[in-house]
Amino acid sequence: MNEVPIIASFLWFDNQAEEAADFYLSAFENSKIKAVTRYGEEAAKAAGRPPGSIMTVAFQIEGQDFTALNGGPLFKLSPAISFFVNCDKAEDVDRLWAKLSDGGEVLMELDKYPFSERFGWIQDKFGVSWQLMVPGRKQKIVPCLMFAGEQHGKAEEAINRYVSIFKNSSIIQMERYRAGEGPEGAVVHAKFALSGYEFTAMDPHTNVPMPFTPAVSFVVSCATQEEVDYYWGQLSAGGDEKAQQCGWLKDKYGVSWQVVPKELDAMLADPDPEKSRRVWQAMVQMKKLDIEALKRAYWK
Repeated sequence: MNEVPIIASFLWFDNQAEEAADFYLSAFENSKIKAVTRYGEEAAKAAGRPPGSIMTVAFQIEGQDFTALNGGPLFKLSPAISFFVNCDKAEDVDRLWAKLSDGGEVLMELDKYPFSERFGWIQDKFGVSWQLMVPGRKQKIVPCLMFAGEQHGKAEEAINRYVSIFKNSSIIQMERYRAGEGPEGAVVHAKFALSGYEFTAMDPHTNVPMPFTPAVSFVVSCATQEEVDYYWGQLSAGGDEKAQQCGWLKDKYGVSWQVVPKELDAMLADPDPEKSRRVWQAMVQMKKLDIEALKRAYWK
């Protein structure tokens, strides 16, 4: 394989993608819109959306890439995947809390805790969960995977699996419950990096019915078909075959991924509606994406 893949976070909304992206840009100082795509005739028909309406909004906050999709009511966001925001000062936590909590739901009150002088966990009005804390880290926004429900106790197994798959990956920290603290030996808190992109993971103290959903997925952008084949094969092994479509997959732990060629977004967003239509038609017939087949459709 030639390159380390780019990993980004993908958020599924009913029809609030643009509103949510604007909300996050207003909350975070270091943020920008990167690209907006709209539904063409074919995609609109398949998704039940108005032609010409916004399909995705790609945006960046604090150096981390996100894409928001208007995908309809099929999937709902869950705190099983949240985003740590590592702030330099307690005042920064308070400022973000005031913004993100507006219309949202408090999961852990903003307060001082043994692990942080200032911490709070909020699910915002769009359903995205944020854990705000000090001290800061080099990667300010870090996805957090909470292994609950049927996956409870599997955080360490999943981390080891992910680190074995991705290049330039490592386990940074692993804290386990001791006897009497929770499920003994399970993960209280772990930090790990995949292709240099940091994640955190945990097994909750008490198991809760909070499964992963495809409303948050992680996009693995690949430079070659060899990379697409490798990451698709590795991540889909033991997963839900029914969830495999258009480059999407659900792994054996229930986490959703999208394994895509880097040029796909540009092809789907091409101003020539006929080109983007042909690429869409080709893509929806695939599970694992075929770069040459997509290019043939594009240049036909």
